[in-house]
Amino acid sequence: MRRTKGLGIVATDAAPKAIGPYSQAVTTDGMVYTAGQVPLDPKTGELVGKTAAEQTEQVFRNLEAVLAAAGSSLANVVKTTVYLTDMADFAAMNEVYAKHFGTHKPARSTVQAAGLPRSARVEIEVIAVKG
Repeated sequence: MRRTKGLGIVATDAAPKAIGPYSQAVTTDGMVYTAGQVPLDPKTGELVGKTAAEQTEQVFRNLEAVLAAAGSSLANVVKTTVYLTDMADFAAMNEVYAKHFGTHKPARSTVQAAGLPRSARVEIEVIAVKG
């Protein structure tokens, strides 16, 4: 992680590289703000999974890697935003989501998007406390 004007810029090879002019996450004032993670393989940059459940699993692997690089974890997430290209995928995404958070229930918004990068079905961004 590097620091720029009081902000920590998070970059890790354990998650997909940014596919645009943005950071994987930014830290400031003890908080972590991740970029939206889509289901890309960190090594190949290729889309992982065809179903919403498979893609959501990869999104969580990517989120866990970014949060770890920022000094945080899913246990410290306070807010999530989930983007789905089809709300019919809500139940499948929700089952995987619940498995990863367990009894921890961050605040959440879920939005249907007309399209997502690389034709992904799901994208998730989080806000977490460091530590």
